[in-house]
Amino acid sequence: MSSERSCSLNWRLVSRLVALQAGILIIFMALILSALWSCGYLVHLEPEDAVIAAIGDAAVRDADGGLALRQTPELTRMRREAPDLWFSLRDRQGRSLSEGAIPPEFAGVGASLDGVGQARLGWNLGDTARSTARMKWITTASAGDIQVLTGPGGSIGPRQIALAAFMVFASVILPTLALMTLATVIATPLVVRRALAGLDAVAAGATLIDVDDRGARLPVRNVPREVIPLVRAVNDALGRLDEGYERRQRFLTDAAHELRTPIAILGTRLQALHASPERTRLLADLARLSTLADQLLDLQRVALHPTDFGTIDLVDLGRQVTADLAPLAIAAGFEMSFEAEARSGRVMGDRLSLERVLTNLVQNAIDHAGRKGCITVRVASGGILEVADEGAGIPEQDRSRIFEPFQRLRPRSKGAGLGLHLVSEIVRLHRGSIKALEGSNGGARFRITLPTAPVEAH
Repeated sequence: MSSERSCSLNWRLVSRLVALQAGILIIFMALILSALWSCGYLVHLEPEDAVIAAIGDAAVRDADGGLALRQTPELTRMRREAPDLWFSLRDRQGRSLSEGAIPPEFAGVGASLDGVGQARLGWNLGDTARSTARMKWITTASAGDIQVLTGPGGSIGPRQIALAAFMVFASVILPTLALMTLATVIATPLVVRRALAGLDAVAAGATLIDVDDRGARLPVRNVPREVIPLVRAVNDALGRLDEGYERRQRFLTDAAHELRTPIAILGTRLQALHASPERTRLLADLARLSTLADQLLDLQRVALHPTDFGTIDLVDLGRQVTADLAPLAIAAGFEMSFEAEARSGRVMGDRLSLERVLTNLVQNAIDHAGRKGCITVRVASGGILEVADEGAGIPEQDRSRIFEPFQRLRPRSKGAGLGLHLVSEIVRLHRGSIKALEGSNGGARFRITLPTAPVEAH
């Protein structure tokens, strides 16, 4: 079975923002290179100092003592790669040599700079004239001291483009991208956490939703605008579930009401029959059916009106149910007792439903405890109500599943297997719990724990 891995929203935002920033910076670098190219700053085939060094290596004297250039491999390469290369040579006696188209603005510069060792000549960015020049006095082996004036020439090549791109990337793009990435990694989790802070309340509200807590909705306040449609869709789904649940509850209530009428008619007709063993068995079956219908009605009434709870005294309720069922238990061969740790045990609940719960547990003991021993109803502090018998008990492996619907420990039992399930549902609707335990004398013991009622101020 494959499982879909979830990706962190922080990581998604960081990775995509960094990729976007890198793309923007690359476009920015291309624009810078284009601007430099259009302004004439990328037309250097060689650094000026390399050109001056190559010229100094090729400079010689002719037979008359004038300046000349011998054909060196480096100079030959520069002439070939830079057709627009220009330069001029001049010694201290005023003899000169030039090659290429010297810009007019630099034509008379050499003589005026005899007293300057080296200089770089150029223009302000944006000026009409964009050519630049480099002047330097050097000492050569064959020609002595000469002044070399040169400027860029030729067209841009791949090496220059790559070099310029690397320089821009290393000096501008890479530091900027590193700084932006660091800012993104630090800021994105903070921004996401602050932006999604409203979802914490949504998650907390979702954990509180329960089948018995109908009408609950997820909060929309402080939720990001992009998430609001999802929250509203969940709330609409919860509303539809509430409506369906209420329709089901009303149907069960109506069905239980309708069932009571034929049960009453059937009971009247059975009472009119002559006494016989068959009549006695039919009346017993009818009593169980009537009890089941009453339990269904109690369950649906509590489910439809879970807030109509009042303060109930468990001691009074237990004493009353014990007195009502004592004749039935004694007739079945049991003893019956009632124990209370205090004079009262106040809990919040529906009295009729809790009477039905206790009655069902006592009747369950009468039916399954072997018609011997004592059935004890006990009320303890903390909202605890217990019913214990001295029968065969309930096997430990079956104690959790006996509260499931239609579960019977004895397959041939005459019950429908709904009694204990209805008991557990009524207890659950009261926000309580029920457990099947072992009795002190080896029988079965059912312990119900209900929320206690708040103490009334005097």
